[in-house]
Amino acid sequence: MNSQIDKERNAVRTRALDAIHETALDLHEAGFIDKRRMQLYDALCLVPIGEYPAERIRNLRLRYQLSQAVFAAILNTSLSTVRQWEIGQKRPGGTSLKLLDLLDRKGLEALI
Repeated sequence: MNSQIDKERNAVRTRALDAIHETALDLHEAGFIDKRRMQLYDALCLVPIGEYPAERIRNLRLRYQLSQAVFAAILNTSLSTVRQWEIGQKRPGGTSLKLLDLLDRKGLEALI
């Protein structure tokens, strides 16, 4: 039950942030907001990326029926890194975390 409520709250939050960001972008294009201020809006309106523990990464890879080697190539990382993620020795961060999230939300077509 709480999961459904959380999803609804996140959907409302996402729509609100999208509207705020779109308005700020329009104001920036019209010259009312400078580049530096627009960068602040960009950062504030990003939806935080959730965690990707070992099981979630493995399940994501298996969802698309990819080997660890192909998965690593798609994420532009090494096979050894993917192995370490899947056994919990390492956690993805930075670009890898964003690519995992993109793959999770938008599908394989978004990355290839």
